[in-house]
Amino acid sequence: MQEILLIGFYQPDEPLTRFLEAAQQEFNLPVRYLQEFAPLGTGGGLYHFRDQILAGGPEAFFVLNADVCSDFPLSAMLDAYRHQPHPFLLLGTTANRTQSLNYGCIVENPQTHEVLHYVEKPSTFVSDIINCGIYLFSPEALKPLRDVFQRNQQDGQLEDSSGLWPGAGTIRLEQDVFSALAGQGQIYVHLTDGIWSQIKSAGSALYASRLYLGQYQLTHPERLAKHTPGGPRIRGNVYIHPTAKVAPSAVLGPNVSIGEGVTVGEGVRLRESIVLHGATLQEHTCVLHTIVGWGSTVGRWARVEGTPNDPNPNDPRAHMDSESLFKDGKLLPAITILGCRVRIPAEVLILNSIVLPHKELSRSFTNQIIL
Repeated sequence: MQEILLIGFYQPDEPLTRFLEAAQQEFNLPVRYLQEFAPLGTGGGLYHFRDQILAGGPEAFFVLNADVCSDFPLSAMLDAYRHQPHPFLLLGTTANRTQSLNYGCIVENPQTHEVLHYVEKPSTFVSDIINCGIYLFSPEALKPLRDVFQRNQQDGQLEDSSGLWPGAGTIRLEQDVFSALAGQGQIYVHLTDGIWSQIKSAGSALYASRLYLGQYQLTHPERLAKHTPGGPRIRGNVYIHPTAKVAPSAVLGPNVSIGEGVTVGEGVRLRESIVLHGATLQEHTCVLHTIVGWGSTVGRWARVEGTPNDPNPNDPRAHMDSESLFKDGKLLPAITILGCRVRIPAEVLILNSIVLPHKELSRSFTNQIIL
């Protein structure tokens, strides 16, 4: 690996700059953010920044969607690519028939693994192999993107001034490239049975945290907290940042991640939650299925709880459903999210609610968005 490029439309800010600097130091690699002049779809940024991607003459380059969690079998993908070089290599996994309709579906040749047919979010069942949003492209993969760009330019010249034309630079990898080139010997799929999930909502972020903690148990058990005499009681997989202060009578887990500088008081119960840096959980609080924002405070004897939305545990091919927060104008039960620097007073109950940043609550809430 020679370089890491982040491509997006969002304006860079101080936290992103700090993150890039920290990542460069940790991985000893150049890490840069390339800002698009407009939202260019899943492929437009690749073509727009093609010169920077190809600088240095790379053998190939990985393309990773930012909203997925995975064990990222990049070495296995690279081995498959070197064994059978082609412009596009997609990582695929399996889903059940119903949930496959929510993803890009791949029909492969089971002997050669060539992608014969690709449909993005089909209306009827096509295949149980779905696109993971993790790719390995050769430099030649940019040529079909150029063809799409030139075709968009021609279409734009034919359009009237209604403003409906999205612009030549907008390229959708899935519809404009994969669907068009399937069956032409250019796109292949590498199947994985490792962990994978989309992160489309806060609930799916908690599920992703659970997957990563389980992966640590296999690959980096030293990162997980252990139950020690005089320390907090640990149940299952728990990560505690070295700078966090956790009282010995606290009970943590399973599937808890505690960030930098967090304070966890006596008698606290934490389960299936993420506590971001600088937060304080005072004595005897109970936090379940919740993301606690950075710098927030949960008062003594308060209870903050959400409703999990996990995949079907009896279906090994089930994935997270990216459901809407609302239905019929009502907030659906979901995990609880406390924005940054929220203050929850003592003996307050917060259930299935979203609390926006910098709020100080004075009473209990259930199924509310607190603005």
